[in-house]
Order: sequence, then C-alpha cells, then structure tokens
Amino acid sequence: MPMQGAQRKLLGSLNSTPTATSNLGLAANHTGAPCLEVSIPDGLFLSLGLVSLVENVLVVAAVAKNRNLHSSMYCFICCLALSDLLVSGSNMLETAVILLLETGALATRTSVVQQLHNTINVLTCSSMLCSLCFLGAIAVDRYISIFYALRYHSIMTLPRAQRAIAAIWVASVLSSTLFITYYDHAAVLLCLVVFFLAMLVLMAVLYVHMLARACQHAHGIIRLHKRQTPAHQGFGLRGAATLTILLGIFFLCWGPFFLHLTLVVFCPQHLTCSCIFKNFKVFLTLIICNTIIDPLIYAFRSQELRRTLKEVLLCSW
Repeated sequence: MPMQGAQRKLLGSLNSTPTATSNLGLAANHTGAPCLEVSIPDGLFLSLGLVSLVENVLVVAAVAKNRNLHSSMYCFICCLALSDLLVSGSNMLETAVILLLETGALATRTSVVQQLHNTINVLTCSSMLCSLCFLGAIAVDRYISIFYALRYHSIMTLPRAQRAIAAIWVASVLSSTLFITYYDHAAVLLCLVVFFLAMLVLMAVLYVHMLARACQHAHGIIRLHKRQTPAHQGFGLRGAATLTILLGIFFLCWGPFFLHLTLVVFCPQHLTCSCIFKNFKVFLTLIICNTIIDPLIYAFRSQELRRTLKEVLLCSW
C-alpha cells in the first residue's frame, strides 16, 4: 500500500468502523446526490475533547486522593471517567495525527501509519465498550443499594467490584481487538449494536424500577404524615423528569453512532444512508459530549467528591 493510501485509511478511520469508510465512498460515487452534511470544525472537536479530558482527569484524581471515595460505587464512577477520558483522548489523538498528515508536518512510513491506525481504533473501540459497561455497572450498583440496602456492603464489596472492573477492561480490550480484526463482517457490527441495545434496556429497566420504588417510598411517607397527594405527584414528576433526562442523554449521544453501524450493515449504498454516513463526525462529537456530561451526572453531584476536587485544585495552584 502506498503512503498516500495508508494516510487515507487513517483519515477515513471511523473509530472501529472502517467498513463504513469504503461503503461511504461507494455510495457517494454511485448517487452523486447532494446531502445535508453538518461540518464539525477540527478546532471545536479538539476543544470538546480537551474539556472532556480535563473533567475526567479531575474525577479520577479526586477519587484517587480521597480514601472515603474508595468504595465500589466510586470505583465504577472513577473507571467510567477513565474510559471516557480514553474515548476523548483517542479521538483527539486521531484528529491531531490527521491534521499533521494533511499538512505534511508528520512524515512516516506506511507500516507506522498502519500500526498507528490499528492502535487508535482498538483504543477507541475498547474505551467506548468500557464506557457503556461502566454505565451499566453504575446502574446495577445503584439498584442493589436500593433494593438490597441492608446487604449492600456485603454484596458489593471492594474486591468484588475490583474483579468486575478487571473483567470489564479485559473483555473490552479483547472484544475490540476482535472487532477491529474482523471489521468487514456484518455480524461484528451487529454485535456492537445488540450490545448497545442491551445496555439501554438494562439501564431503562433498572432505573424505572428504582423510580417506582422511590415513588412508593415517598407515598408511604406522605401517608404516614397525612400529607396531600400533590406532593407525591410532584415527587413522581421530578423523578420521571430526571429519569427521562438521564436515559435521553444516553440515547441521544450514543444512539446515532449505533444507528450508523446498523445502516452500514443493511443499506451501505442507499442514497439516504449515504447521506447519514457523511455526518459521522457529528455522531462522534455527540459521544464526546456524553463524556463531558457523564461527570456532571455521576460524579460532581457528590458533595464529598466536590470537596475533594476543590482540595485537588487548590493543591495544584
């Protein structure tokens, strides 16, 4: 493969979906029809990645510093931050390399470009899988803390959480390596889509059940104190709104990416699908936005973590 071909492969890398690159080219050539394409400037993409990087580094630093945060729940939150950090970092690295190759500031051999391409894809794919897994793990941890409150500390021990974390990382790296190796098989992309849907269903079922239990508990307190039902209804509405926002953000940020993978399998050369393929960078940007939002939802709402974060920032100055 000539140098230019290797560079195009890196430039066209879809972060574990190289099939879409070739299919996109075919579709565009065959149809030639104008498509609505949203342009994401490289500067904006890198800026969002940098914000995500800083946020998630702060979460990891805060959890590592405070021994009070060395529990299973915060271990999962810390690993979510670490995987989100890798998602944004790998995408920033690829964008930076692309810019350097385009400007000619980076000149290297074809084999090096190919190895870099494969390494970035494996890193990106494994970190994305880890992010999804840890979002599910946090949901499971919260579910156990509510429905098995008295046994929570005996069920979710730190050694068990550490074993689960190690299993998630190992499984994600091995799976992503297989996915990148056999990217040209439709079954591989479908497995990723099914995995996303499984995480979405898991989170929806657990959080809806938790909301129902919380509403039932609030109703019991209201009846005990003989308060009026509107207070209970207001609590239910707030809980439903929170749940909608949580699952809505998850689906909005990750859904388009996996829709893209689905279309790659079922309609790689269709006019409409080819137009959707052209906006792949928008889908990646949404995932980067999710890595920015995750710390706000799962980490920074903790008063203990915020206090530790202030100490980390003050020490850094």
